[in-house]
Amino acid sequence: MVSGALGKLYNDGEEVISQGNTGDSMYVVQSGRVEVIQASGNGQVQHLAFLEAGDFFGEMAIFEKEVRSATVRAAGESRVLKIDKKTLLRRIREDPLLAVNLLKTMSHRIRELDHEVSRHRESSM
Repeated sequence: MVSGALGKLYNDGEEVISQGNTGDSMYVVQSGRVEVIQASGNGQVQHLAFLEAGDFFGEMAIFEKEVRSATVRAAGESRVLKIDKKTLLRRIREDPLLAVNLLKTMSHRIRELDHEVSRHRESSM
């Protein structure tokens, strides 16, 4: 998405975004990897995913004014670039394929979530 080493360097375990906080930016992993986790109401933490260089997260905050649904923290030393809405929209105007790639990734994530929900329903019957 964006090349170069402009992002912020995070140490192992350091939070990039926190569940429950509001946000107005998305993020791109430039190097290393990050872990996506979610805390439940009873305080248990569930691992959701690892994201590698080139992956993005937090994009829902650009499109909705909702709180973050998960925490993302560095899994080892990681460099992460923060992208605000204005910058993203400018980049999409410059390269419309960027919007298509964002939508493809978001669609894939929704499909995976639908599959997970379906599997969970079948196992609880």
